[in-house]
Amino acid sequence: MTDKPTNKVLAGVDLPPSPAPSSPSSGRRRYALATELVYTETKDQHGASSIPIYQTATFKQTSATGGGEYDYTRSGNPTRSHLERHMAKIMNANRALAVGSGMGALDVITRLLSPGDEVITGDDLYGGTNRLLTYLKNKQNIIVRHVDTTDVATVIPHFTEKTTMVLLETPTNPLIKIVDIPSIAKAAHAANPKALVVVDNTMLSPLLANPLDMGADISYESGTKYLSGHHDIMAGIIAVNDSKLGDDLYFMINSTGCGLAPNDSFLLMRGVKTLGIRMEKQQANAQVIAEYLESHGFKVRYPGLKSHPQYDLHWSMARGAGAVLSFETGDPALSERIVEATRLWGISVSFGCVNSLISMPCQMSHASIDAKTRQERQMPEDIIRLCVGIEDVNDLIDDLQRALVQAGAVTLSIDGFEANTAAASAAATQ
Repeated sequence: MTDKPTNKVLAGVDLPPSPAPSSPSSGRRRYALATELVYTETKDQHGASSIPIYQTATFKQTSATGGGEYDYTRSGNPTRSHLERHMAKIMNANRALAVGSGMGALDVITRLLSPGDEVITGDDLYGGTNRLLTYLKNKQNIIVRHVDTTDVATVIPHFTEKTTMVLLETPTNPLIKIVDIPSIAKAAHAANPKALVVVDNTMLSPLLANPLDMGADISYESGTKYLSGHHDIMAGIIAVNDSKLGDDLYFMINSTGCGLAPNDSFLLMRGVKTLGIRMEKQQANAQVIAEYLESHGFKVRYPGLKSHPQYDLHWSMARGAGAVLSFETGDPALSERIVEATRLWGISVSFGCVNSLISMPCQMSHASIDAKTRQERQMPEDIIRLCVGIEDVNDLIDDLQRALVQAGAVTLSIDGFEANTAAASAAATQ
């Protein structure tokens, strides 16, 4: 391996976002985001429409002292650099960095912490995030405080000059709670101007929200989800505006070798180009399914429903509701039967894929959070999470109806489907 200090050219940061400036020839406005996702320019010597896969670990140099634009793929690779410049463009960032997974992105970010630093974070987090924070608390002497980040008045008293990082998710997973990013970021920076506000934007993607525009210092997400859209790769993206912060994060990536591989960078770049049309269909499907479940008496959590207690707050920050929703049945055993009775809905963790998925978070994605902690954080054991894909919405609803009837959650009457009062109606009143 090369331990030679790498310059900014090798990191790809001297090269502008593609294209730059991102505007029509008139220069009076930016292209629409739907156009930005697709439109990209390359400097490929053969004029390739798609950036080639530079499947190489090393690059030949022009002299004994180096001098090439790239030298070692761990430090930089043309395929990855092209992806990073494109992601910086659509995330409204000055710099984006691509790594091997969403959790890999968070790992890089938390390496900015030192023993004794304090992290303020939510009480409804992705299970993997909770697992990493628990490790840092137990093994690295990082102070981690879990609070209800959906209540600004509850969060602010926890901010002090010792607050080093504020880690937020919105909507939260799986309780679909909404976090007021601008207000919390402002309060955190007021308490400690050096505090880093970090936002996991995976649930919405850059198509629907831009945390950096709301006061966040770092926005990151799992490229495995909506950005890729097909669950055939794992990737993570980190975006920042501060150049010093970007250099510090790049140092971690270069040192540990966790940068995204060339082939995966190519696949992620391809996936990003269809983000707009995929998300449009997924959101439309999710809205119909959420309304269907709510009409049958289930307690549904989805920011596209006006019944969501933070509906207005969500839409003040986001351009869409996303395609993840959850609902409760009132009985964990009933929920298990529903999940196992579906056919089109694949039983799987994760979300953001073109095909629809169903799961019980407390048994799967959040199982690493112990039952006592789940109870303290008011996470219902019966909650079912739906990650809606691009299939025909009528087929998805038919499949869900059949599963609900088979499981005994709803009954079939002359007038159609009715909620089982011992299950769905009970859940709706919780």
